[in-house]
Amino acid sequence: MLTRIISAAVAIVIAVIVLCFHNTIVLNIAVAALIEIALFELFRAEDCLKFKVSQALCYAFALSIPFSNYLLKLDDNIMYYITAVFLLLMFIAFLGYHKTMSYEKLAFMIFVSLFVSVSMSTLLYLNRTGGKHGLFYVVITLCGAWLADSGAYFAGTFFGKHKLCPNISPKKTVEGLIGGVIANGLILVVLGFGYSKIADIDVNYIALFVLGMICALLGLVGDLTASLLKRQTGIKDYGNIMPGHGGVMDRFDSVLFVAPFMTAALSIINIIK
Repeated sequence: MLTRIISAAVAIVIAVIVLCFHNTIVLNIAVAALIEIALFELFRAEDCLKFKVSQALCYAFALSIPFSNYLLKLDDNIMYYITAVFLLLMFIAFLGYHKTMSYEKLAFMIFVSLFVSVSMSTLLYLNRTGGKHGLFYVVITLCGAWLADSGAYFAGTFFGKHKLCPNISPKKTVEGLIGGVIANGLILVVLGFGYSKIADIDVNYIALFVLGMICALLGLVGDLTASLLKRQTGIKDYGNIMPGHGGVMDRFDSVLFVAPFMTAALSIINIIK
């Protein structure tokens, strides 16, 4: 437990430092690093590390996504070109690995490279397009992805009786899910209230509460998806970069589903009046 607390404290300090520089390239670099580590963890889990060329292509492509706002200044269509070249080279590499690489491995490497890099980079999009409220959007997105677990843990501990999905995650309960969903809505409302006082603005609390509940559900989907992959590959954690917590994928699995949703939702719903 002490290891988990210390590890979490260190991670929080690093996150705060990075977010303090949210309007600089520091945030892009941090997101890029998380993407690269997450891909390495996924490739290792699926036994794809032996495909060195394909792996390098995936890392290179994924690295371009969090810096796309800089690349687009060179050419409006450059990301289409980069994606097309990436796919072409991946299939060429597949021909070279035809004796050892299955098409399932190829599809997996392409999919996770696209999904992880684009999903994580929506945090950058939120920060960039949110203007002076960009940092607030990033914070509520991360909190919406992570803090539902706390409400679910306490609700499940005290009231949990009905298993939610015992074959994937034995400890999760229906009662815990309900508690996590409600708690997440309330957490976003509290964050909105605090921000309204700091920034002297009006906030749509109903929208924040609903978004918080949806984030909790999407975060659960991300968590269960990552857990299912771990069960199918026979691993306990994706890594040990955070002692007591696991790897980047163990901590950011829910963010991969919540961040794209919040990006879309906040482009439609005005949570700041």
